[in-house]
Amino acid sequence: MLTGSVGTRIAWSFIALSLALMGTSVSAADEPVSGTAPGALPRSSPESQGISSGKIREFVEAAGQNVNTMHSFMLVRHGNVVAEGWWSPESAEQPHILWSLSKSFTSTAIGLAVAEGKLSIDDPVLKFFPDDAPAEPSENLTAMQVRDLLTMSTGHRAEPKLGKDDVWTKKFLAEPVAYKPGSTFLYNTPATYMQSAIVHKVTGQTVVDYLTPRLFEPLGIEKPKWDSSPQGISIGGYGLYLRTEDIAKFGQLYLQKGKWQGRQLVPSEWIVAATSRQVENDKAPSGGNPDWREGYGFQFWQCRHGAYRGDGRDGQFCIVLPKQDAVIAITAKTGNMQRQLDLVWEYLLPAFQDQTLPDNEAELAKLQETLAGLKVGGSN
Repeated sequence: MLTGSVGTRIAWSFIALSLALMGTSVSAADEPVSGTAPGALPRSSPESQGISSGKIREFVEAAGQNVNTMHSFMLVRHGNVVAEGWWSPESAEQPHILWSLSKSFTSTAIGLAVAEGKLSIDDPVLKFFPDDAPAEPSENLTAMQVRDLLTMSTGHRAEPKLGKDDVWTKKFLAEPVAYKPGSTFLYNTPATYMQSAIVHKVTGQTVVDYLTPRLFEPLGIEKPKWDSSPQGISIGGYGLYLRTEDIAKFGQLYLQKGKWQGRQLVPSEWIVAATSRQVENDKAPSGGNPDWREGYGFQFWQCRHGAYRGDGRDGQFCIVLPKQDAVIAITAKTGNMQRQLDLVWEYLLPAFQDQTLPDNEAELAKLQETLAGLKVGGSN
C-alpha cells in the first residue's frame, strides 16, 4: 500500500481556513523590486545572489552542446532572475508548449477548489460523473478517490486511451481498474484530465478560466492558452502554453509556499502536500532514470538533492530547489530529459553559495555575451 509522507495527510477541511488568511502580509522577500517591468520578476547579478557568472556560463555552454535541442533557460535565486537566455528563434515573449508540466497547474486548481470547499481529495471519483459511470462499476473503480488521480495511483494496468470521438470522462471510467487504487503508481495523463473535469464540474469553469483570477493574473501571466478536449474541458494533463518567465514565477510561488506580493494565493498546506512524497514510484516503468524514482506528490516529481519539479515531454522543466532557494525553468525539444537534470546537478548545484560573491564584471560580461548569442544549431 502506498502511503503519503508523515504529516502531509492533513485534515483537508483545515485548508479552507486558509481562505481567511488571503491578503495576510508577508516578508519583504515576497515583494516586487523596483526597476523591472510590471509583473516581471526582479533582475540581479549572479554574484549578488551567491552564484558565479562563470559557473552559469559553463552550464549554458554544456546544455547547448549536450541537449538536442535547448530552447530556453532561466535561473532564479532568492527571488531574483540572475540568468536568462533563449536559443534563437525562441524568444522571451513566445509562449512554449508545456506538455505534462501542465499537470502541476491542474493539481494547483484542485488545491484551490479544495480550499474553497468545493471538493475533498477523499471524494470518490464516481461522485462527480454519475451519468458517465459503468452500469455496474467494479469495487476498485468505486474505491478510486481524487487523491488517487493526483498521485497517479488509480489502479489501472495501462493508461486509458482517449480518442477524438470519445467522451473522455466516460472512456476513463470504462477502463478496467486492475489494482486497488492507491497501491500502484503508473504514469497516467488521463487521470489528470479527470482532475480538470472535476474542477469543471464543481466550479462551472474550465481550469484555465478558473485559474485566471486566482493564479495567472496575480502572477502577471497574460492570456494563457490551454487546449481542450472534444467536450470543451481543459485537457489538464498537457496543452498549456506559457512563457519561460511564467514557468519561473510558478516555481517561485511554490518555493514561497504559495505567497506572492503580500497575498496567500495557494494554501501553504496544499503546497507542502503537493510537493511531498505521497507515493513511491521506483518500481514503475518510468522509474528507470535516477530522477524518476524518487517519489511522486500531487502532480509533482521528487528529485535527488532535495529538489522537486513539474516536467513535460521533450524537456520542459520547472525545478524548485528549496535548500538553495532557487528555481530553474527550462524549455527544450529533446529525447533525453535525464541528461538535462544531470547537467543541472553537475554544473549549477555546486555553484550555489550561502553568501554573496565579489563582483566579477569580466565573467558577467562573458555570461551576458553567451546568453545573447544563443541559437538553435549553434555552438551553445
